[in-house]
Order: sequence, then structure tokens, then C-alpha cells
Amino acid sequence: MGEIVEVGSENVRISGYLSIPKTSQGPGVVVLHAWWGLNEFFKRLSDRLAGKGFIVFAPDLYKGKVASTREEAKELMTQLDSKYLETSVLASSDYLMSHPAVKGRRIGVVGFSMGANSALWLSSKKPDLHAVVIFYGTGEEDFSKSRASFLGHFAEEDEFEPKEGVLKLEKLIRSAGKEVTFYYYPKVKHWFFEEDRPEFDDKAASLAWERTAQFLDSKLK
Repeated sequence: MGEIVEVGSENVRISGYLSIPKTSQGPGVVVLHAWWGLNEFFKRLSDRLAGKGFIVFAPDLYKGKVASTREEAKELMTQLDSKYLETSVLASSDYLMSHPAVKGRRIGVVGFSMGANSALWLSSKKPDLHAVVIFYGTGEEDFSKSRASFLGHFAEEDEFEPKEGVLKLEKLIRSAGKEVTFYYYPKVKHWFFEEDRPEFDDKAASLAWERTAQFLDSKLK
């Protein structure tokens, strides 16, 4: 359904996976991949969201590189330049906002782990963002200027995101006066949503998908 495209301005050029629904128009959703890179799972997810009527763009933050092990992923994330990351994430949202199929409609962002951190950062920089969905990732930002509503999915047995950090983030968003709903999934681990990972849990992933689709529908359409 989707294709790799190159977007941006003279100052920054990034590639990513663009997926457009059969309706050829709709709200926009930026998908920010986890530390594995833009692998087949995130492309399939983009197509899945497009099937729900969204124009989806998933930037390739690793410039074509993909990891299959934790060690490889950690190395790729360590090599990622923070300025390039921020510029790429901003360029992705700008691209969707100006895309002919999206123009005049709302946009949201869905981020996973590393990508969740960037999604939260983007919400603090782009007041035009109306929906933020994060999977097992946190961050500390100034949400006072954000106009987004927030949805979070977290694993009960997460070695990377302890619950106290998640509760702190939830409190931070709520104290800024924003709508926030965080769900905790029992007996699952980090990456439980990603079907190509050993941590994948079909029941939890199905429920998280239903909640995500309903949330994006209600906030963007």
C-alpha cells in the first residue's frame, strides 16, 4: 500500500514510508519507530493505520539501517545525532501538515519507545498536533503550549520504563491541563505490541490497537 518517499527542504532531506488510504485524503499521522529502525513492522503498522483512513508518514530516522538485536539497536540509537533527530521529526510533521491529502485537517503522532520520547517532544514544539499516542516510552517536556490529547500504553513488567516514571509523566501532562489516559497491560513486557519481537503479546496488542484506533478517530476525524 505504501512507498518510500523523500521529503523536506533544502536544509534537511529525509526519507520515510508514506501510506495513503483508498479515500486518498484524511487526517495525518506521523509514526515514529522504536530503536530497531524503520523495519517491516512499522511499515505494516503504517498501512494498517492508512486502512483506517489516515495519511501516514513514518520517517526513517536511521537512514536505511535496521537492527534485529538489542545490541545492534543500542548502537544505532547511540549513533543517532540529536539535532538530526529533532529536525527530522519536525520535518515529518510539517510534511504531513502541508500534504495535499491532509491539508486543513488534523494530525497526530504515534511513537514507540525511543519514538515515544520524540512524540512527546514534538507535542511540546507543535501546538497544531491534536493527538499523541505513546507505547512504552516516556520523557519530560513542557506541555503547557500543547493542544494535544494523550494516550499511553505501558507494560506491567517493563525493564526500561518503571511505573514511577510513567506516573510522573502522567502527572506532568495532567498538571498542564491536558487530557491524558494511560493504560497498563498486565504480565507483558516492553515491545509487547510489536509482532516481530519475542515479547509480543497478541491479546494485549489487540486491545492496544483498538484503543489507539478509537482514540485517533475521536481526536483527528
